Amino acid sequence: MRVFIAGVDGYLGWTLAQHLARQGHVIGGADALLRRVWVDEMGSLSAIPIASVDERLAAFSEHFGECMRYFALDLRDHAALSAALAEFQPDAVVHLAECPSAPYSMIDFQHADFVQNNNVSGTLSLLFAMRDSCPEAHLVKLGTMGEYGTPNLDIPEGFFEVEYRGRRDRLPFPRQAGSWYHWSKVFDSHNVAFACQLWGLRATDVMQGVVYGTWVDEDSRLNTRLDFDEAFGTVLNRFCSQAVIGQPVMPYGLGTQRRGFLSLADSMQCLSLAIEHPAAEGEYRVFNQLREVLSVNDLAHVVRAAGEAHGLAVGIKPLDNPRVEAGSHHYCPESRHLRELGFRPSLPIDEVVRAMIGDLLPHRDRIAGHADRLAPTVQWRKQYTTPAQTSNGLRKELS
Repeated sequence: MRVFIAGVDGYLGWTLAQHLARQGHVIGGADALLRRVWVDEMGSLSAIPIASVDERLAAFSEHFGECMRYFALDLRDHAALSAALAEFQPDAVVHLAECPSAPYSMIDFQHADFVQNNNVSGTLSLLFAMRDSCPEAHLVKLGTMGEYGTPNLDIPEGFFEVEYRGRRDRLPFPRQAGSWYHWSKVFDSHNVAFACQLWGLRATDVMQGVVYGTWVDEDSRLNTRLDFDEAFGTVLNRFCSQAVIGQPVMPYGLGTQRRGFLSLADSMQCLSLAIEHPAAEGEYRVFNQLREVLSVNDLAHVVRAAGEAHGLAVGIKPLDNPRVEAGSHHYCPESRHLRELGFRPSLPIDEVVRAMIGDLLPHRDRIAGHADRLAPTVQWRKQYTTPAQTSNGLRKELS
């Protein structure tokens, strides 16, 4: 298949490009390299050093025998995006090109406005470009389990049967997002569903749980990034980074918040299954993508045990929760569709976390040099701005 990955330079995108290439797919990619800008704006960097995009493309060509067709573009540049899709003519388009950070979106008005504009307008641009340039292609759009919030009901895969005043219907499950970022993803989901209804596009909306894990290769140019700052470091990646520098891991609040998790390797397997089993013409379907449900405290103890296996003493230091979220709640999401397509979870979380810490230990000085970026500063309930968050990076994007 010919697979076009929007956001190919990111944590998931660069990993997915290699995973699919190993399976024999032809890869095209687009990126504006904004993840690098955003993390720099937060005063941080990738714990695992990553190569420049030119070095990455050269390594890709050397290892996979075919150079990736790379398009340096922002999805909001509709003309450039349409031309890229018309040239590449993909069978599948994977949309990973969004700002994926709840804390980043909660800093202040400018950041909330930027995240929603970047994500919603970029997705709209992609939908119209696919309609005009590759209407038969299958869109695999990365959503998030955070769209659902934490309802006091089991969470279905996108839709549920409801009876009201004697009538029944199949309706989208209500969304209860918890950040301006998560609301942008809700808007995206509705827009993708409408495009399928309106134009007959085919789409799979992947409601992904929290992803953790490293992707390290003997050729360091193939390494994917791993962020640990408060905005772009997912919780388990951040905990592992704290462990390797001797900083206690920091669960927020009671630590009883429960979420769905899966490893980077399992995410690749799930996305591949979605790509290789496309939706029907006009179909909008939803896959909940997770392996297991764990609490934040569960994660802290997994990291403590993994650290001890490497001879590290890992403390646990709960912090006041900077977010507005339920501490204790029901959380039972369905995840049947991907398992029916053949998803089989790989290594258990404790083995993956031990391997992660092993991959991070050679870079402990690099992480320690930015240790102040691990603790939360963005408070959900008030406007908050720091000198690092008024950098030229964001002003350049907003201009």
